Amino acid sequence: MTPLFIIPARGGSKSIPGKNIKPLCGKPLIAYSIESALALAPQSRVIVTTDSDDIAACARKYGVDNPYMRPESLASDTAGSREVMLDAMDEAARRGVDFDCVVLLQPTSPLRTVADIQAALDAYAPSVDMAVTVASASCNPYYDCFETGADGFLRVSKGEGLLTRRQQAPPAWQYNGAVYVINPGSLRRYAMGAFPKRVGVEMPRERSIDIDSPTDWIVAEALMGNRRGG
Repeated sequence: MTPLFIIPARGGSKSIPGKNIKPLCGKPLIAYSIESALALAPQSRVIVTTDSDDIAACARKYGVDNPYMRPESLASDTAGSREVMLDAMDEAARRGVDFDCVVLLQPTSPLRTVADIQAALDAYAPSVDMAVTVASASCNPYYDCFETGADGFLRVSKGEGLLTRRQQAPPAWQYNGAVYVINPGSLRRYAMGAFPKRVGVEMPRERSIDIDSPTDWIVAEALMGNRRGG
C-alpha cells in the first residue's frame, strides 16, 4: 500500500489555547504525530493541513517542509474531518502524490505508537472502508449503559438488563481517535459515520488518551512521563 498521511491542525483551540504546538513532555503536541508519520512514509506523503503560520513553522521544524495552508472555509471549528481530508487529498493530487489509502493522525493522540499505526495499516484492505483504532468502551450497552425510555425511566440500552457481570456481555468498543486508515473512494462516497465496512484495531486504554481538555492534558503528560520513566 501507498498511504497518504494527513495531520489536521487548526490554530484555534477554545479548551487549551495553542494546543497543537503547546509543549508536552518537551515537544510540541503535533510533533508526536509528525514523527510517527515520517517513520512510515517520506515527507512527500505527509500533509499537515493547517490555518496557522505558527503550526506551519512547527511542522517545518519537525520535518514537513511543505505544510498545506487550508482554505479559510475549512479553518473554523465547524469544519468536519471528512471535508478537511478531501481537501488534503485534492492538494496531494495537485502535488502529483499517488496514494491508495488515507491515514488520519489527529495531533490529540500523542501516546499512539508507530506500531499502533502499522497495526491499523495491516488490518486495512481495499475491500473495506476503514480500519480504525478502538479501545474497550467505558460502558457496555448490554450491562451498564442506559437510555431514558418514553416513560421517563432508565432501561439498559441493549438486551433485557439481566446480566449480572460485565464479563457476560458481548465486547463493546469505542473509537479512540488515534488512527484512521481510510479507503479514498469510500471517503468520497460516504459520510464517515455511514461506512458499511469498518474494521476495529484494539489499542490499550493507556495509549488511547484523546486530548480535549486540560484534564486530558494532565493525564497524557503523566502517562507519557511514566512511559519514559520520568
